[in-house]
Amino acid sequence: MRYGASERLEIIHLVEQSHLGVRPTLEKLGIPKTTFYRWYDRYLTFGEVGLEDRNSNPGRVWNRIPDNVRDQIVDLALDETELSPSELAVRFTDTQGYFVSEASVYRLLKAHDLITSPAFVVIKAADEFRDKTTAPNPLWQTDFTYLKVIGWGWFYLSTILDDYSRYIIAWKLCTTMKADDVTETLERALKASGCDSANVIHKPRLLSDNGASYISGDLADWLEDQGMDHVRGAPYHPQTQGKIERWHRSMKNQILLNNSYLPAELQEHLQRFISYYNHQRYHESLDNLTPADVYYGRGQEILEQRENIKLNTLAMRRQLHYDRQSKLVTQMS
Repeated sequence: MRYGASERLEIIHLVEQSHLGVRPTLEKLGIPKTTFYRWYDRYLTFGEVGLEDRNSNPGRVWNRIPDNVRDQIVDLALDETELSPSELAVRFTDTQGYFVSEASVYRLLKAHDLITSPAFVVIKAADEFRDKTTAPNPLWQTDFTYLKVIGWGWFYLSTILDDYSRYIIAWKLCTTMKADDVTETLERALKASGCDSANVIHKPRLLSDNGASYISGDLADWLEDQGMDHVRGAPYHPQTQGKIERWHRSMKNQILLNNSYLPAELQEHLQRFISYYNHQRYHESLDNLTPADVYYGRGQEILEQRENIKLNTLAMRRQLHYDRQSKLVTQMS
């Protein structure tokens, strides 16, 4: 039988005034002892208000993201639709100084029907490389990929990517895939990285596939003059150059959304995306840092700053929850 607040209060008064004692009185009333003491504890703590039925829904979780912050996350997701939940969580933490987890962002976007599946098939090789680089510039990956300009034909993008940070050091849009195109791209990379003028023990090694331009004698002579070693991946095994292959896919997923009708237009699209890729796009494999953060040595400082933001945010949410609960107890007493 379900009792209302007034009936519970009457039962409490009957038990308090009974000369039989608590247990026999409750037996005659048909009230379980545990139920009575639960009512009585709430009555002593909150008074008559404590005897009212409480909402059966779970109470407010102390770590719940405030509604105004949830609205800001949704607005960010609508403004930057290319960002994944992981990237949105990191972008919001970095720009707003307020920590939100990837799981929270995912659930929020899912509730607003803002989660979409990727439009490509993910191809995964080994989980990790056996010999990892530990700093920028010991190893550079390079490769060509092709892009079409309507009415002009195919152009070829030559790229130099730092293996450790995934930073695009240099690139060149070419009409051919010759050794000269490779050396020109490498000259740009050496100049941009400072390796052409800095006093270094070893210049970066070059990792490439076995394309005609990479096995040519002209490239071998140029690399020898520069003091650079050259390693090539196993034939028919593009996973060896997996990072630059992954870069090609990320780039084409964006560049190929729009047709280019002039080489200069394609050049502009590439420039814009490479700047975004290097300085704004977060990489999960880099602890959600950008390639530029890692390449220029800012990564550890940013990670420490994010950890401080997380701790401060959680402390603030916990305090707000305690303040809210204290206020509720005061109102009910």
